[in-house]
Amino acid sequence: MFAVAWSRLANLAHRLHERRARARCGRRERPVRALAASLLLLAGAPAFALLDGSVDGTQLLQGAVVAVADGPSFPAVPAPVQAVTLPDEWAKSRPGFQGALWYRAEMDHSPKAGAPQELQALYIARACSNYEVHLNGQLVASGGRMREPVAHQCNHPQLVNLPAALLVPGRNEIDIKLVGHRLAEVGSAHRAGGLSALVVGPLAVLAPHHARQTALAVGFAQGASATLLLLGGFMFVLGYVNRRESQLAYFGAVSVGLAIFDARLWLRDLPVSHHVVEFMLLVLLAFVTWAAVQFLLRSGGVRLKQADIGLPVQCAVVALSVMAAGPARLHAVALVWYAAFVLEIGFAAVLLLRRHGSPEMRRASAMLLAGAGITVLADATTGVGNSEQVAARLAAAGLPLLVIFIGLRLVMQHGRARREAEALRSQLEQSKMVLEQRVREATQEIERNMRQMTDLKAEQVAERERKRIAADLHDDLGAKLLTIVHTSESDRISTLAREALEEMRLSVRGLTGRPVRLGDAMGDWRAEIVSRLNQAGIEGEWHGPDEAPQMLSSRAYVQTTRILREATSNIIKHSGASHCSITCGTADGDFQLVIQDNGDGIAQQDVDARLDKGHGLASMKNRAKQLQGQCLVESGPGYGTVIRLTLPLDRAAGAS
Repeated sequence: MFAVAWSRLANLAHRLHERRARARCGRRERPVRALAASLLLLAGAPAFALLDGSVDGTQLLQGAVVAVADGPSFPAVPAPVQAVTLPDEWAKSRPGFQGALWYRAEMDHSPKAGAPQELQALYIARACSNYEVHLNGQLVASGGRMREPVAHQCNHPQLVNLPAALLVPGRNEIDIKLVGHRLAEVGSAHRAGGLSALVVGPLAVLAPHHARQTALAVGFAQGASATLLLLGGFMFVLGYVNRRESQLAYFGAVSVGLAIFDARLWLRDLPVSHHVVEFMLLVLLAFVTWAAVQFLLRSGGVRLKQADIGLPVQCAVVALSVMAAGPARLHAVALVWYAAFVLEIGFAAVLLLRRHGSPEMRRASAMLLAGAGITVLADATTGVGNSEQVAARLAAAGLPLLVIFIGLRLVMQHGRARREAEALRSQLEQSKMVLEQRVREATQEIERNMRQMTDLKAEQVAERERKRIAADLHDDLGAKLLTIVHTSESDRISTLAREALEEMRLSVRGLTGRPVRLGDAMGDWRAEIVSRLNQAGIEGEWHGPDEAPQMLSSRAYVQTTRILREATSNIIKHSGASHCSITCGTADGDFQLVIQDNGDGIAQQDVDARLDKGHGLASMKNRAKQLQGQCLVESGPGYGTVIRLTLPLDRAAGAS
């Protein structure tokens, strides 16, 4: 039998292997097309576009006045101001400036008379590096620390709620205090100081736009960073374990380095100064370049002594050159090193293409080189304009996508090699795996059957124990209570014994677990409740259907009976009523019961106090809650009391 099974499995594996080989050429192009489609989707994503102020009551504010000041509010009128057009890029409008600027823009607020007032909000596509927002002189939002180390908000779109209490009809002033850095002191133009155009409008309109912008500009990058970190760690361990495939370890270092580089999207409020952060980012790029060049060289089977020595030395030279140039010339030094990094990666890619004829590695090297070049170019030149933001975000998204794609292809290539090695296993090994699988399945089936038998036995034991307890209560305690009822000379003791006997019988019914037909239950309740009311001199009136085929569980019957008894006792003892109406029935899958008297009623505060202090009203409410229902009490002095009980029949029938 095992020989036949092995033969069938071997034939199936052989056919699958041939089919996979025939389809391999077609599948090679699919990831490339998918990657291109992803980049085109990002390029055309409508979420990157700013609102133009003509939709849904939004206003696009592109004019503002600027004052240079670092105070807690917009400077007084005598202070020199300058009119600017938003977006305002400091590298173009005020080269060499860094510190704090105040922007003042005016918005028109014209609420419609009689219409509900919508909550207004301010959307800022980009405020670099940090901001504060004041509405009519009052602070309404802040991005964090405004002094070194300044919080970094350049990559995060901002949505600020404008409190309705601060808005006035007509002209309103929006003051934005912006703290930023000059272009010379940042490695990327995207991190230089600047403010985008402002959009004011209903929060319901701006919030979805802000959510899309944040998801694409921040959430996507964070997800790619986390993916790179996991993928890079896996590849590094894989390359470290397989020393003959050291290129995998270098690729893992590239992925982890890029993930750390994007950590600024997660850590906006770092405890170190701006200059230290820029220094660390540039040095980190040197390490990423080191790993990328070695990955390309090792993938082509090339090992250059000059690269093994020169690349680590280059990392030290980068750090020394940045320190020697100082913060005032960091951008110029960064541009030089960006060009050097791209040239080094290009040189390694050319060597790989000359030494390695695999189309897989040709595509990998070409994509890595193109991604590095485009990213460096966009990261070094983009500003705060809408089109420039699109380019920056495409560059930020493109390189992680390319690296993830290359990593997945490497993992697939490694997996194919492993599968081909496993395909050479012997017939005995395959038969052993089939046998072990069948043994595991049989063992799991036996374990499932044993668990089911154990659960069933436990349920049967519990059911027998409940019936035994019910029988003992009925035969022993019930008989004694019945004796007290018939032999006691005290009417009070006899009455208490009769009530205890009824309660015991009700508890026994709950223990037996037998469901009750709703029609029979309503007949029992009618006989008991109307009889008690009449004995107390209260006219009882019952309204309900003659037939109700639905079923109630024993628990639902017991709890409902106790609620009815508690309500009846309250009417008899406290209400002073002369008439009581009980209406019951089913509607929309619920059992509904309404008890209404014409008594003195209860003030609402007294109802709340009794619910809080655990009186009978609270017990009725808790019993209904246990059955997934509700018990409502409506009352007022001189208007009587109404108790409304609603129970879902499907849960009441299935409750145990």
